[in-house]
Amino acid sequence: MVIAPLLVGAIAGGVQWIHLPLLAFWLSGYFLFFAASLWLKSRRKPRYWPPVRAYLVSSTLLGLLVVALKPELIVWAPAFLPALAVGLWAAAQRRERDLEAGLATLVGSALMTVVAFVAGGGEDMTRAWLLAAIQFLYFAGTIFYVKTVIRERNNPRFFWWSVIFHIAAAIAAAIISPWMGLVFAVLALRAAVVPRFTPSPKALGIGEIFSTVIVSLASVVFV
Repeated sequence: MVIAPLLVGAIAGGVQWIHLPLLAFWLSGYFLFFAASLWLKSRRKPRYWPPVRAYLVSSTLLGLLVVALKPELIVWAPAFLPALAVGLWAAAQRRERDLEAGLATLVGSALMTVVAFVAGGGEDMTRAWLLAAIQFLYFAGTIFYVKTVIRERNNPRFFWWSVIFHIAAAIAAAIISPWMGLVFAVLALRAAVVPRFTPSPKALGIGEIFSTVIVSLASVVFV
């Protein structure tokens, strides 16, 4: 979820040296967001502040480096603010695990696909946005899927919401590309069958790694 959107955008748009500092900035920003979320969730306890300060400094320096190397990327910064604001607000309210908060932060994550695409010199913006849409659909489905196995495993209504979302995502992916529709159809089948076997978190995580790689590679090839 963290690096897949950036890698997809970079590969599709053309891998350039700028992607190295961009990746470092993105990872540092993720750790900053995670640390800030813990700090806010703790009601701003002092012991949670040092990691926030450290990642704030590193993210600022790396962000300035990226802008110095590719000034035009600065125009994308405001687009991430709504998702960032929702995520931090949810953490402050101790609601960071809510479905709505997860989906909101995914918008920002998917947007990095477009930024990485542009950073590499990609010009087909329609393709960039379609790749971002695929990333959003996949990881949104992952949120539903994981919740049906762990936090919502005894909630039949949520299970069916997950299945319905996956079917809708498969239809949307098929409109983008028939091959992607096939990939998402398999994901929909997984969402309908696997939760009944209550896999362990470890097995779930391993499965997600393989699914992320398959979706990412397929989207670069077929979108």
